[in-house]
Amino acid sequence: MENFTFKNTTDIRFGKDRLDTELQAAIAQFGQKVLVTYGGGSIKKSGLYERAIKALAGLDVTELSGIEPNPKIASVREGQKLVKDNDIDVILAVGGGSVIDASKVIASAKFYDGDPWDLVLDSKKRFAIDQLPVVDILTLAATGTEMNTGSVISNPETKQKLGTVGPNTPAVSFLDPSLTFSVSKWQTAAGSIDIFSHLTEQYFDQKGYENDVRNGLIEGIMRTVIKWAPVALREPDNYDARANLMWASTMALNGLPRTGNVNSWSVHPIEHELSAYYDITHGVGLGILTPHWLGFIYSEETKPYFVSLGRNVWDLTGDDDTVSTQTIAKTREWLASLDVPTTLPGVGIETDQDFDAMAKSAVQVNHLDQNAFVKMTTTDVRNLLEASMK
Repeated sequence: MENFTFKNTTDIRFGKDRLDTELQAAIAQFGQKVLVTYGGGSIKKSGLYERAIKALAGLDVTELSGIEPNPKIASVREGQKLVKDNDIDVILAVGGGSVIDASKVIASAKFYDGDPWDLVLDSKKRFAIDQLPVVDILTLAATGTEMNTGSVISNPETKQKLGTVGPNTPAVSFLDPSLTFSVSKWQTAAGSIDIFSHLTEQYFDQKGYENDVRNGLIEGIMRTVIKWAPVALREPDNYDARANLMWASTMALNGLPRTGNVNSWSVHPIEHELSAYYDITHGVGLGILTPHWLGFIYSEETKPYFVSLGRNVWDLTGDDDTVSTQTIAKTREWLASLDVPTTLPGVGIETDQDFDAMAKSAVQVNHLDQNAFVKMTTTDVRNLLEASMK
């Protein structure tokens, strides 16, 4: 186990029926001027928008709507102008990962006079300035952004989708599983795959698998997602299913599963290229790529990881060779059972014309040829993309 420092200061408010009585105080502790950020019309249709605005009665509210999935830098720029012009004290992000991701960068952008894309390109700039507190109301179990410092922002002009980190996690996160009852089957499946992928990327650790605390935590959350995602798809109003997925989302990427780890992710950077070029649903892209990546990294050297995963997560039995190969098959089978596309043509990507540029960017930006669990060249990434076409 490697040395590590762990700090997470997010105040988690988990459970139903807490917004109406707790939201105003959670916001007002930071000031009177609030920027409320959200996406499309779903929070208005569900009644959540009305509940939130009612809870903010007496505060000075400004709104930023229309934050898209795979949030675009244009929304961050618009938010930067609003927080500066209105001297905002605190941001209330109402939505899923895209809304919260954008809000965290907007929170930094208040204190930056240049283009906020600079803050995405170079996270160090965010640590040199202040950051507004962000309070969020989570409406989708997926990214874990509700309890971490990260954001992922897209720039269609440059065909880039990049991660950035700031100095602070959200100040307060309201996690009400009942708010996810109305989430579509597509987004429920995509969110569950995103959670599973976060765990998979952290499980394969460059320094070995002797970190039993980390292993047990990841394996337990994996089993949770595997069990409850199909239930949520069949029974969208099942509170226990939604609650387990929501807390799994938070725990999968709040920093704990990577304590004592040395790893560099591979699947997410490659999928970011797919989303940057084709604007596909992030979780679905991860589900398409993951089985091919598992096949790529499998070897005698990495087999112990697959054996542990197979025995402790998939309950496989038999000799190590059988278990390790069946682990990839079981993962592929579970992903397919969620009824989302399993190939790139299934999400509308019919040509490989951009694969060279995408592979080059994934390797260069994320140093996959140096830091990945199993190093990847541009040829390796292109081959993985090609394999995902069928």
